[in-house]
Amino acid sequence: MKKAVVLLSGGLDSATTAAIAKSEGFELYAISFDYGQRHSRELKSAKAIAQSLGALDHLVISFDMTKIGGSALTDNNIDVPIGRDFAEIGQGIPVTYVPARNIIFLAFAVSYAERIGARDIFIGISEVDYSGYPDCRREFVDAFEKTANLGTKAGTEDGVRFHIHTPLARLSKGQTIKKGLELGVDFSLTWSCYLGGQKPCGKCDSCKLRLAGFAQVGMKDPLEYVD
Repeated sequence: MKKAVVLLSGGLDSATTAAIAKSEGFELYAISFDYGQRHSRELKSAKAIAQSLGALDHLVISFDMTKIGGSALTDNNIDVPIGRDFAEIGQGIPVTYVPARNIIFLAFAVSYAERIGARDIFIGISEVDYSGYPDCRREFVDAFEKTANLGTKAGTEDGVRFHIHTPLARLSKGQTIKKGLELGVDFSLTWSCYLGGQKPCGKCDSCKLRLAGFAQVGMKDPLEYVD
């Protein structure tokens, strides 16, 4: 079987992406990141998802982006937006944007792929429900893919062609959930809330997009919310 490195955040997008990779015949090598985000709850979910999908390995990379800050997810002095409506969520780049996060994540994923002999990398980004993050566009991924093939031994000497898959790029949150359900994803294992805690808040941008996605498919989110 072909090997695929799958970026696994613990959210429903990355869980569905991993299930898609598995359905396409790839052996899963999951990679997650403990980068100083507000909470580690999502890493618990990432571990559970990796196990449920039969990942052959689950690598967790630790580094500290609080030293850089500049985001509500890595700086406790910046508040996570709460209660914004969808018009506000869809405008501009929010304070939950972490500077260059997907550039850093994909660099680690390419390194991991090169080491294990994988050519395929899966990341669950969407240009439809992406909260304005510039590193969630296929245009960015295409540029990074070119960089990966130019800047590695595998790409320049060994004749390997890395391919970064973005199967959710054109899907809304509802369409992503529908696809995940078709593939048997257990969404009760996933976590999306920016705030952590015992239960998701239901009011941050990520929770609101998630809840809207379940509403689109006429389903109740299996997670129990604070509000």
